[in-house]
Amino acid sequence: MKKNTLLIILILPIVFSLISCRSSVNNTEQSDDLKGTITISGAWALYPMMIRWSEEFHKLHPEVMFDISAGGAGKGMADAVSGAVDIGMVSREIFPEEIEKGAFWVAVTKDAVFLTINENNPVWEDIYKKGISREILVGIYITGEITLWGQVVDRPEVVEPIHPFTRSDACGAASTWAEYLGGNQEDLLGIGVYGDPGVLDAVIKDPQGIGFNNLNYAFDFDSGLPVHGAKVVPMDINSNGVADPDEIYDGKEAAVNAVAMNNYPSPPARDLNLVTQGIPVGLTRTFIEWILSEGQQYIEEMGYIVLPQGKLIEELNKLEK
Repeated sequence: MKKNTLLIILILPIVFSLISCRSSVNNTEQSDDLKGTITISGAWALYPMMIRWSEEFHKLHPEVMFDISAGGAGKGMADAVSGAVDIGMVSREIFPEEIEKGAFWVAVTKDAVFLTINENNPVWEDIYKKGISREILVGIYITGEITLWGQVVDRPEVVEPIHPFTRSDACGAASTWAEYLGGNQEDLLGIGVYGDPGVLDAVIKDPQGIGFNNLNYAFDFDSGLPVHGAKVVPMDINSNGVADPDEIYDGKEAAVNAVAMNNYPSPPARDLNLVTQGIPVGLTRTFIEWILSEGQQYIEEMGYIVLPQGKLIEELNKLEK
């Protein structure tokens, strides 16, 4: 694809990983045959989407290779700003100090963090009816005032302790979750576990466990149901003591719709971004332009949320500055 090819705008959600282009590009201005390696690292949230984008782009340009790894948004940000990779996947907005270091970012899609518990939770039936409010979550994850599952649903006879899990790696999911609860990632109580899959696995192994996961890790890709062994918790967003129909996430479709219709709070819903050191050029730029245009067609089938068209145009325009 030529760099100046007219792009069709579609919609896509936010931050996930770092991409690095080892510049073995052979004059992309003069040839349709793109060549080179793009290395990517960063947020777990964007990792599945980035894998799909890389596969589709490789089909169009067989001599473009990808080296993609997840490691948390913090790693992606650091790698991108330092120039260790060409593109970083991150699930939060760039802060002023990172812009000062030369970080350039574009939003590419949107998703959200959801609360997960074990399918054998001792008060699951009550939780499904009532949901869990932000105030309860603050008591579990920030102040530590709520330590028993009976406290969550106002059943004092239930004395099983709550086992909260959080992320041990610097990441957008934990940062976004903490922001929703009025704190920072380091304020979150619980056992630190590495990575999105790690937190979910810990919850599945512990009937009293509770954690939080990005949308595409909480739900099974094939069935669209919560991953076997886990439940995605209804959120009592309006604090009325009842899990209303639009606060119940029995399947991925319901969760995606809640985020897309802005019925789910933001945070923990947020854009996902790609970060580079300075405005991208060459193969890296061509790939990002493709993501913001032709690549948007793969977002919904991967379980992410498309950004408004005006937002996509705005992000494309950043590349022209």
